[in-house]
Amino acid sequence: MSGVSTLNIKYIWVTFRKEGIHKYPDAPPGVEFLKYPHRHIFHFKVKLEVFHDDRDVEFILFKRELEKLYDEETLQLNNQSCEMISDTLAEYIKTNYPDRDFVIEVSEDGENGCECHYVKDLEMELDNEFLSHHTDSVS
Repeated sequence: MSGVSTLNIKYIWVTFRKEGIHKYPDAPPGVEFLKYPHRHIFHFKVKLEVFHDDRDVEFILFKRELEKLYDEETLQLNNQSCEMISDTLAEYIKTNYPDRDFVIEVSEDGENGCECHYVKDLEMELDNEFLSHHTDSVS
């Protein structure tokens, strides 16, 4: 295929929503109301790297798995920001879907939020590449 890049990274993505209550105790002037517990519908979008095009990770099952992490009727998030919520979810994904890049978006009511990119450990990747080249030259 002429004009098509040879770099081909595939992702699946899932979305889900969850009601939650949080607060921002150090809210700056102009948004002091955020210091008090308030409700949002948190919107999640998770993009996960996959390694082939035939359901490496089945996205309906992936979505259900992530939704189960938030089984409480209303999330009690205390002082967590969208970025903190993303980092907590990222720990689960890193553990259960290792060696994959992924992106998590978390927004408040689909209006304002964050997009966090989590890249697999580059150092580990370079070590593996070195070892595979080194073993190839030995054999």
